[in-house]
Amino acid sequence: MQAATAKWYDRRDSVFIEFCVEDSKDVQVNFDKSKIDFSCVSATDNIKHQNTVDLYGEIDPKESKHRRTDRSVLCCLRKAEAGKSWPRLTKDKTKCNWLSVDFNNWKDWEDDSDEDLSSFDKFSEMMNSMGGDDLPDLDGGDDEHDSADSDDEKMPDLE
Repeated sequence: MQAATAKWYDRRDSVFIEFCVEDSKDVQVNFDKSKIDFSCVSATDNIKHQNTVDLYGEIDPKESKHRRTDRSVLCCLRKAEAGKSWPRLTKDKTKCNWLSVDFNNWKDWEDDSDEDLSSFDKFSEMMNSMGGDDLPDLDGGDDEHDSADSDDEKMPDLE
């Protein structure tokens, strides 16, 4: 038996944990106000996974749920106290080698306002507004150039 690899992220009223087990079967998730128990069997290699997480804050077990997909089991833990951020998932500060932050879904929601976008959102917006039309063709697909990596081409001025 071994712990399943998991990623987590924090939102205003919920905390999400994704247990990364492909083709899971016999999935069991038990929510307690300060703890979550997860277990399943990976159909790929028939390994039994089990994780017990003593949570940083309290959750509402009745409002918490999970969903199984072919790639993972996603748990949505409804916070007992919405609007309070969790700096970590676990009660103890000890690092769990099976747990990591899901940076793809992480968002600093505490100081969220439409006018005050995070620097990442500003960066994404800037990249989107540049558009793809005036960017150089990087796949070397057109045969106009003698060499796809010619350094003497003039780059467009970005403003």
